[in-house]
Amino acid sequence: MIGIFDSGIGGLSVFKELVRLLPDERYVYFSDSRNCPYGPKAAPFIKERSSQITDFLIGQGAEIIVVACNTATAAAIKHLRENYRMPFVGMEPAIKPAILRSESGVVGVLATAGTLKGALYLNTLATFKGDVKVIERIGEGLVEAVERADFDSPEVEGLLRSYIEPMLDEGADHIVLGCTHYPFLLDTIKKIVDGRAKIVNPAPAVARQADRLYAKKAHHDDTPFCTFYSSAAFTEPVKELARSLTASPCEFYDNTL
Repeated sequence: MIGIFDSGIGGLSVFKELVRLLPDERYVYFSDSRNCPYGPKAAPFIKERSSQITDFLIGQGAEIIVVACNTATAAAIKHLRENYRMPFVGMEPAIKPAILRSESGVVGVLATAGTLKGALYLNTLATFKGDVKVIERIGEGLVEAVERADFDSPEVEGLLRSYIEPMLDEGADHIVLGCTHYPFLLDTIKKIVDGRAKIVNPAPAVARQADRLYAKKAHHDDTPFCTFYSSAAFTEPVKELARSLTASPCEFYDNTL
């Protein structure tokens, strides 16, 4: 079984890519929606919470865990790898391919505060930045919008425009999505970008890494294809979103952990 967790439902963008590559596996997903967003929270809290969620997912049968959250990866994945004898896949900073492929020498990064302060991101930036100008914006309000399944309202579009248009005005030819929630806003982001820059979504690469590490153990018993747990209550729009990503049976459990 493949375990996945995120501060909320953003990790479903990674789950979607995993299902494409590993359609016959079984999944258990944990959404820590009660504590969402992780971005403004202190690293020790995120580390402790990530350990609690990892213990829970192992208890459900997870043999590999995908930390489908940029902020949790930044704060906790080193700790998790040091303390658990199982594979972990985290969200790699997609700033590297953006920098290497930029022709204008300007790259935009839309992320949470926690991600932009994380060692993974900062080390990658220091290694590859060179003369490239990197414009960073904290996407305040975007995680909360996705959590309520608001992907394209005028308010959300206005928020996105306030973050993305200044990047484009400064010549950014790549926009990096530094939070797993943001791919659910992709249609609105594409509308704003209007072909002026490439949008970098790291989720497919993360799924490919999980595919490489996971010893496939597909089975066809009565186990649900995916069991979704949340530390808060699932709303119907969120359940509909999760179901839309697979045609296989799913179960939902509220107010866990």
